Amino acid sequence: MDFNDETVFEKEVVLNILKEVTEETLHDQTYNQGKVGQWISDICERSNKKLVALGKPFKYIVSCVIMQKNGAGMHTCSSCFWDNANDGSASYKSPQDWPLNVVTTCFALAI
Repeated sequence: MDFNDETVFEKEVVLNILKEVTEETLHDQTYNQGKVGQWISDICERSNKKLVALGKPFKYIVSCVIMQKNGAGMHTCSSCFWDNANDGSASYKSPQDWPLNVVTTCFALAI
């Protein structure tokens, strides 16, 4: 298969989008159970829109987990059976000094 820049999964570009959207949405927020659902929806929808705007031939799946930081551990894992040459993923984890534990993940599947 012949690849060019248009069909390459650019992890750093995707990671920057996830970081930007997550930080814009949650900047200076503290955990609020009543707002978490909306925050997650906003992060996923805005990230997807920015990813699609890149014009790359991928289907994107964006997920977000927001957890109150209260001393409990947070562990996530994903496993995919895909084409390592064409598909990719990126995850953004919130900084340690945030009052929330946040993980935003994107899976990109080549079309």
